[in-house]
Amino acid sequence: MIRDTIKSAQVQSMKAGDKDRLAAVRLILAKLKDRDIELRTASNVPDDDSIVVEVLQKMVKQRRESIDMFKSGGRDELAAKEQAELDVIETFLPAQLSEDETKAAIEGIKAEVGAESVKDMGKVMAVLKERHGAVIDMSKASGLVKAALS
Repeated sequence: MIRDTIKSAQVQSMKAGDKDRLAAVRLILAKLKDRDIELRTASNVPDDDSIVVEVLQKMVKQRRESIDMFKSGGRDELAAKEQAELDVIETFLPAQLSEDETKAAIEGIKAEVGAESVKDMGKVMAVLKERHGAVIDMSKASGLVKAALS
């Protein structure tokens, strides 16, 4: 399980004295704890790995947006800090599909649901997220789906 890997990374970081990695891992664990608390009242709880992947993907998206804002604002030191956190977070995510593999998946889903125009983008995105949500960056996939349907 991914959660166990993250917890063992916390212990390894403590033993190695890697304060930056330890801080990032603790941040991940804190976000997971917050998500666990949110799900206490939920009626149908997804499996643990999908929860962890969802939280990690959200954190990756936030870090990428922060990096862009910091770079455009001339705050390279803060962008570097965010990049370091991003690198740690990405180590726990499952291997992402390459752009070619993503395009192939999109074409398969497009043919399966009979999508022909941009109006059908929602259908394709829904199936894509359901099947490959853990291994595809959905923000990049959105652009690829739009290009495939144009």
